[in-house]
Amino acid sequence: MNTAFYDFAKATVRCAACVLWRARVYGRENVPASGPLIVACNHVSYLDPPLMGCLCPRRISYMAKKELFEVPVLGAMIRGLGAYAVDRKGSATSAIRRSLQVLEAGGAVGIFPEGTRNRSGEVQPQTGVALLASLAKAPVVPACIVGSDQALRLHRIDVAFGPPISLQAGRKATREDLAKFTGDVMNAIEQLAGSIGGNT
Repeated sequence: MNTAFYDFAKATVRCAACVLWRARVYGRENVPASGPLIVACNHVSYLDPPLMGCLCPRRISYMAKKELFEVPVLGAMIRGLGAYAVDRKGSATSAIRRSLQVLEAGGAVGIFPEGTRNRSGEVQPQTGVALLASLAKAPVVPACIVGSDQALRLHRIDVAFGPPISLQAGRKATREDLAKFTGDVMNAIEQLAGSIGGNT
């Protein structure tokens, strides 16, 4: 990650978020200042990754669909912001390996468990966040963005971070453990949405 470019871009996007969308952030204190961390967030807009990244107190690396890296200028920009490619139609092995490298180095990885934008609420979450948490023994901070789907109308955007949650330690996680933990993460995200929805 190009830290100088990342910090510049983060400050620029944060300024735009505050001016254009009057962005507010809740629960910054729930984000550990150091150590491996996974931030799991809902996903309703293309703006969600940069918004969560610029409003989170930690630097965050992201998985991004490989097609975005083929777009002139955009590909170089998101790569500079710490994004790395995942092939949604093929194997995700390389993206998982890259995520583990970031976590093992004490970094933070941002994940959208639904895997794609989910405006209807009908997209089923994938267990990738639970798998990474198990392999890296990293806590997961649930996060929620409200209002980004109405950004073109300059609707207020709020971001909230909840307390970290972790898989049970001391034994290898089963498939059932991963499914249950994924459900726990999504429930925490939903509760955050309810808690900040009344403040918009």
